[in-house]
Amino acid sequence: MEKYYKFALTKTEVKMKIETIIYDYGGVIMTSAQEEAVRRFSALGIVPEVMPLDKYNQQGVFLAFENGTITADEFRDELNRRCGRNNSHDDYRWACIGYVGDIPKRNLHLFRQLRQKGYRQLLLSNTNPYMMSWAMSPEFDGEGGALCDYLDECYCSYALRMLKPDPAIFQFVIDREHITPETTVFVDDNEKNIRVARDMGFQTLQPVNGEDWTNDLLLMLGEEAVLL
Repeated sequence: MEKYYKFALTKTEVKMKIETIIYDYGGVIMTSAQEEAVRRFSALGIVPEVMPLDKYNQQGVFLAFENGTITADEFRDELNRRCGRNNSHDDYRWACIGYVGDIPKRNLHLFRQLRQKGYRQLLLSNTNPYMMSWAMSPEFDGEGGALCDYLDECYCSYALRMLKPDPAIFQFVIDREHITPETTVFVDDNEKNIRVARDMGFQTLQPVNGEDWTNDLLLMLGEEAVLL
């Protein structure tokens, strides 16, 4: 059964008032389903011998796709060349969104509540156009809402042509948003990304994929959560 939280009016002591929260996508906003993604790519002929798939450390054409150095057409053509097939854009979109395991309702509920409280909420994700075409569609929450309906701004690696954990992508967000790292929480399940963010002064939270991290964030914010 899903758990939902609302906020009490009181706050606990915190070191600095948090104003902004930055979320990763896979493993945080959504649970990652690596095995399903591998199954889908394998069905298209993209097996480990053709191109290895990794949850955190993409390689080759997958890395170039997330880094924005190749287009969706080039991504499709290169994979088709390697596997000797004529898979379509829709085929590869289907495979990419295989990484989506679940969008927990508790996360969406939290985003709404934090927006009402005045926190600015951002996405910072290493991702690709196929994945984001799904996330930015009415398919995202199953109720006609897209990711952009829950967050204030989305920063994607392929659009910025930068990848986490490069400090440059964090600095870009700092400069664009005019935020102070010390008053910002960065939420990511990748230890390398967390380490760089912490070194740059961000407060950090590292969830485990599939586990409920919402109450941990509320505690960092100094907000009391009441189970509904």
